[in-house]
Amino acid sequence: MKTWVCFTLAACALAASTGHAGVIVHGTRVVYPADRAEVVVRLENRGNRPALVQTWVDTGDRQSTPATARTPFALSPPIFRIEPQQQQALRLRYVGEPLAADRERLFWLNVLEVPPRSADAGQNNQLELSFRTRLRVFLRPHALPYPVAAAAARLQWKLVEHSQGFALQATNPTPYHVSLAKVTLLSASRRFEKAPNQAANDSLLLPAGDVKRFALPLLRHRPCGSATVEFTTVSDFGARVPHSTDLALSCAG
Repeated sequence: MKTWVCFTLAACALAASTGHAGVIVHGTRVVYPADRAEVVVRLENRGNRPALVQTWVDTGDRQSTPATARTPFALSPPIFRIEPQQQQALRLRYVGEPLAADRERLFWLNVLEVPPRSADAGQNNQLELSFRTRLRVFLRPHALPYPVAAAAARLQWKLVEHSQGFALQATNPTPYHVSLAKVTLLSASRRFEKAPNQAANDSLLLPAGDVKRFALPLLRHRPCGSATVEFTTVSDFGARVPHSTDLALSCAG
């Protein structure tokens, strides 16, 4: 008996991933200046067959679907077909009430790709999979006191005890969300690194006004004296930007 399984747009949203998607999104994040009427996100089908694409925005729920997501954004077009080797402009518009202008807000853009049913689906066993891409959308007020590039230097670091031993605690007093790619403590010529968690790829995001601890599992004993925190941020354009700051560690206790 021949079988064929197809996931519909709404049903497949929960299980989708980005494994072998033919449709790619230009850029690694979307920055939406609050004084802009809309921003354009460009998609491209690099596959060898057409794809049906559905898009929506959520507030951070990975289990969201177009039916359950509630955000103050409108997308045009929300559903479309994109031919092989062709591009599509996706227009994102903020249609909600004005937000407080003291800090940027984070949303997520979902791009769900479903390949069309192939002509020989009835003659062969096939499993048609869908793929979902999620990108951060930063809604950024236009009157913030300094540019986003200055946020990294304002992060505040200290070494604290943690359930796994020790951790670097980062405080973000800025109005910007800071995306971190790597966090490392250098002490006594040794490096103790907190690497990105691939199972939760937003674990190194430091929201505006937030405090987060990054465990250093290889650090077993409290160091003292001078140390250095090296960290890498991700810019609006997806570039990795290295930073470092001195850290004085108390030798008491």
